Amino acid sequence: MIDQQAAKSFCRLATLTVCAVYFLILVGGIVRASGAGMGCPDWPTCFGQWVPPTEEAQLPADYHERFALGYENTQFNPIKTWTEYLNRLTGVSIGILIFLTAIRSRIYLQGDKAVFYLSLTVFGLVGFQGWLGSTVVASNLKPVIITLHMLLALFIVALLIYILARSQKSHWGYFDISVLPDKFNKVLVAAMLMTLLQVAMGTQVREAVDMIANEHAYIGRQYWRDDFPIIFYVHRSFASIILFTNGWLFWKIFQGFGRTTLIFKVGLLIMGLIVAAILAGISLDRLGVPPIAQPIHLLMANLIFGTQFFLYIYLKYSKQSTQNRV
Repeated sequence: MIDQQAAKSFCRLATLTVCAVYFLILVGGIVRASGAGMGCPDWPTCFGQWVPPTEEAQLPADYHERFALGYENTQFNPIKTWTEYLNRLTGVSIGILIFLTAIRSRIYLQGDKAVFYLSLTVFGLVGFQGWLGSTVVASNLKPVIITLHMLLALFIVALLIYILARSQKSHWGYFDISVLPDKFNKVLVAAMLMTLLQVAMGTQVREAVDMIANEHAYIGRQYWRDDFPIIFYVHRSFASIILFTNGWLFWKIFQGFGRTTLIFKVGLLIMGLIVAAILAGISLDRLGVPPIAQPIHLLMANLIFGTQFFLYIYLKYSKQSTQNRV
């Protein structure tokens, strides 16, 4: 029997860890949108130091040659350097949180061993993610490596959500899922696949925007839109399909459940995130690609998938609970 107090403590820690990973995704988006990815040209140190410099005078005279920044303008920029450095500190902090999550998950060895072993798996994946981060720097921000880095973060957070949901399934109250249409789960799975496809297209758009930004030396953002590739317009149009699909899901939840139920709140959150993502996308399209809109758009996309995935797991365990009561 799992100690209830220990289970609640694990839930709080796991929830904090999930939120921290999403915060790291936001910070990573800020790094990329601001062009600060090579603010620290080496890894794990920054300009050969564990605490990066704040002014050029603190660097050796030959730092341009010693640290090949990969840009035509290799002038030291303290804002970009510290933006990237804070991104790394956030990553280290999350590594610590996931390590603590893995340690705390030992309480499930007597009740649900999968929670413990999946927690260890996540810890191992975070180590691999750290190595991949060093590869991003070593590859001079190669777009394919950056995309892999982001997709792995998406997979890690999905695993964390599954661990959190599985560890708390016995604490969820019973509710009658028979009020939902039989095809609800299939449409939900289709909605998740659509989100993943949209994220994949979004990464291609981001790679194109990175190239455009580099060509424009990260200035004149109002002219970037003229060079957007075809995939951008496909990505933009596909958002309406995602909106209507998830709108149908929420309508069915709205019809079947009270406003205070968890499933209603999760459905409402999904719709709110989709609207926020669309508004951020519109601002990128119509307001000259404002830097803050890029990381917000990325964060919303990741939150949409994570919330959809949580809803799917929640319904899965609720269905099992219903079957056990029959």
